[in-house]
Amino acid sequence: MKFSRRSFLAGMAAATAATVIPKGRAQAALADDSYATLIDLTRCDGCPDKDTPACVSACRRHNAARFPEPDPAMLKDYWPQKFHEDWSDRRELTEQLTPYNWLFVQKVAVEVDGKPQELSIPRRCMHCDNPPCVKLCPFGTAKKDKDGPVHIDPALCFGGAKCRTVCPWDVPQRQAGVGVYTYLDPAPVGGGVMYKCDLCREDLGRGDKPACMTACPRGAMHIGHRQDILQKAEALAAAYSGHLYGKTEHGGTSTLYVSKVPFEKIDAALREGADSAKVMRLHNPENALEKQSALAKAALLAPVAGIVGAFAATVSKREKNDEK
Repeated sequence: MKFSRRSFLAGMAAATAATVIPKGRAQAALADDSYATLIDLTRCDGCPDKDTPACVSACRRHNAARFPEPDPAMLKDYWPQKFHEDWSDRRELTEQLTPYNWLFVQKVAVEVDGKPQELSIPRRCMHCDNPPCVKLCPFGTAKKDKDGPVHIDPALCFGGAKCRTVCPWDVPQRQAGVGVYTYLDPAPVGGGVMYKCDLCREDLGRGDKPACMTACPRGAMHIGHRQDILQKAEALAAAYSGHLYGKTEHGGTSTLYVSKVPFEKIDAALREGADSAKVMRLHNPENALEKQSALAKAALLAPVAGIVGAFAATVSKREKNDEK
């Protein structure tokens, strides 16, 4: 999105006059044929013959044009805090989620029947059925499509990072120096833009599969209509005498994992073998929407978020009108 200073000031004036308290954007009702994905951990081997797993490389290539390009002059600390999140000099990092890496393969060592075994786990947004990031985003820029994907509008995101705070898996990642918040400098609002997997939603709209899935050499990832994928996952878990993750966790997600190893054992190994502050766990998290403290925090942001959210919507509308 492109702004001029004039459109910025006009938008802020109109937005302030029409300030409302946002309640987060209501998600679209899931369609009966909405998408779900299945990840078979017995098939994924992490592509040991490659420097970077094929799914990760494909995701990076496919989304490179959407990666952030921060303005160096706007890489400033988040007032009143004394830090900011800048990943622009670590763009090649592929072993964790970043604004430049929306999928990674997590390695974990477990013991199965007394024998050590290494599992490779593709990790990205779980695309929750009832995502707290959508309900609690104070700016209403996180959305869930009726087809299933959860996505963030980078043109209107202020980088408040509430989506990451309430995400059970800490998925969205923030890049400073980009986004509409830079037009508020030096006002203490915003911090950049949040980035994450959107399940290649534009490709899905054209009938194509996500880039990671078409690139997987082991056929470990599948996508299809929700009920078909659920039946496939349950049948696969039964065939393996294995386990299913994602059907009920966090109220259900549109991403299902199947494994021969119990997920409790996988989660325990993840906690034991990594820095607990950074590890992405596979656990049964509390639903943030059911926690009054989370709702209270969102409410505290309402006065500022109301102005900023209304301003963003106003400017967006003005820009669209200008383009006509």
